[in-house]
Amino acid sequence: MGLITIEMFATLDLVGQAPGGPEEDPAGFPFGGWQAPLLDEVAGAQIGAAYEGTDALLLGRRTYDIFAAYWPHQDEGEDGDIARLFNAVPKYVASRGTPALSWSGSTQLGPDLAGAVREIRDRHENVKVVGSLNLVQTLLREKLYDRLDLWLHPVVLGVGKKVFDDGAVPTNVRLLAPPQAGPAGTVFLRYGIADGLPVTGDMSRPDRGLADEG
Repeated sequence: MGLITIEMFATLDLVGQAPGGPEEDPAGFPFGGWQAPLLDEVAGAQIGAAYEGTDALLLGRRTYDIFAAYWPHQDEGEDGDIARLFNAVPKYVASRGTPALSWSGSTQLGPDLAGAVREIRDRHENVKVVGSLNLVQTLLREKLYDRLDLWLHPVVLGVGKKVFDDGAVPTNVRLLAPPQAGPAGTVFLRYGIADGLPVTGDMSRPDRGLADEG
């Protein structure tokens, strides 16, 4: 069984909507492109490394349309390596409509999204979910992911679709590597889903071990 990793860019208040540009999601969201001024070489290298070994992409319809209009034309230049990877691997698209899917290697998923994602996980070793907030909510709800790569940016927007929204359910995660910060203040966090459910405690009670030592 392969790994499904969600790649997500978020603000400090966990807004993940339209980081790349105003055209990504223009309806009623005034901060499209909020990530661009905060992207530095460190974050760029982290993003490139995160995609190494990817053998399939899992995308929502809006993200797919943006990618399909951009990546097939970027085989050269600084984006060439990622472009060649994205163009070569299978692309699976979650959509309730009937998209044209002109990007080579693209397949629309059926109405049983959870079942289709489980089949993709069995078929591939390293599946990446990029953006696609509506799709991410389903994956969070069904716990159909293994890792979450989260780039937390030093900006607060106060409005916009959030990473953990209607799809969030009680889940334990563990930090897989030390946090890494770039010069622009963006912090890269890599989490893995963990067993069990969150537990609670009482901060007003003294630690028994420390109390016994006194």
